Amino acid sequence: MVNIPPASGRCPAAHPEDPTPCGGEVVVTVLDRFNGGADGCEHHGARMLASLDGGRVYALPHAAPGTAIRVFKAADGIRPFCWLDGPRTEPSQLSHRENRARHGR
Repeated sequence: MVNIPPASGRCPAAHPEDPTPCGGEVVVTVLDRFNGGADGCEHHGARMLASLDGGRVYALPHAAPGTAIRVFKAADGIRPFCWLDGPRTEPSQLSHRENRARHGR
């Protein structure tokens, strides 16, 4: 069975304040550190994962090989709640990639 975004064009992983449309079919599950989560497209899955501390991503059974890895890698360079404007100076406001670069890792 193939999952597709709802007729509204938004998957369950899309944050209500995130204005972007889905980037395709629902293909991943993103979980927080307490195992709460949502299924989503690659685009919103990566944005959700970037906004979680200790989150994980799993491909759904019908997803193409490498889907979870693509989402994980994309999330690495996305700032948490990237649709919000304003200065970002605290580590919790920066992407994982930016934090590693700051600390020479």
